[in-house]
Amino acid sequence: MSTAPVITTMRTQLHLLAPDNAHLVQTYHEVNRDHLEPWEPQRGADFQSEASFRSIAELSCSAFLAGTEAKFIAVDRASGQMVASCNFTNIVKGPLMACNMGYSVTQALQGQGLMHEVASGSIRYMFEVVGLHRIMANHMPSNLRSQRLLARLGFEREGYARAYLKIAGQWQDMVLNSLINPGD
Repeated sequence: MSTAPVITTMRTQLHLLAPDNAHLVQTYHEVNRDHLEPWEPQRGADFQSEASFRSIAELSCSAFLAGTEAKFIAVDRASGQMVASCNFTNIVKGPLMACNMGYSVTQALQGQGLMHEVASGSIRYMFEVVGLHRIMANHMPSNLRSQRLLARLGFEREGYARAYLKIAGQWQDMVLNSLINPGD
């Protein structure tokens, strides 16, 4: 994809999810299945297949070109392995200029500031290049790591939504947070 950005952070390069890197995402999910499962929607049996990840990547490329999402994978500059993701979905332009952000980091690197590094680089791109005004990110009340990460990134708590998302097969309450573009 010729219009695809590459964002360099201290330890990673952020690339858009694309068919040519779908294998990295597949490996990431295989390695982190138990770590990610409590925080994600239930997946079908075919989710882990190569065909599934290629299909997801193809749809992601189309959505990026349409301006409705930007799904970044963070690739470790030393190992070449995917170590985190930072996704911006439901991008709405016009008077709203906002999106939702989701993210994950490999279990092996939790607590080392990597997710903050990846999120900071991708948020900067969304504000400075895409021109968004607001980024929203939600977390389950029990997910204290996400709560701390979002606070460190400058997100402010805006509310609490009961039974907001179906995660791991159960409707979960969510703490609603947002970050306003400081340049606006």
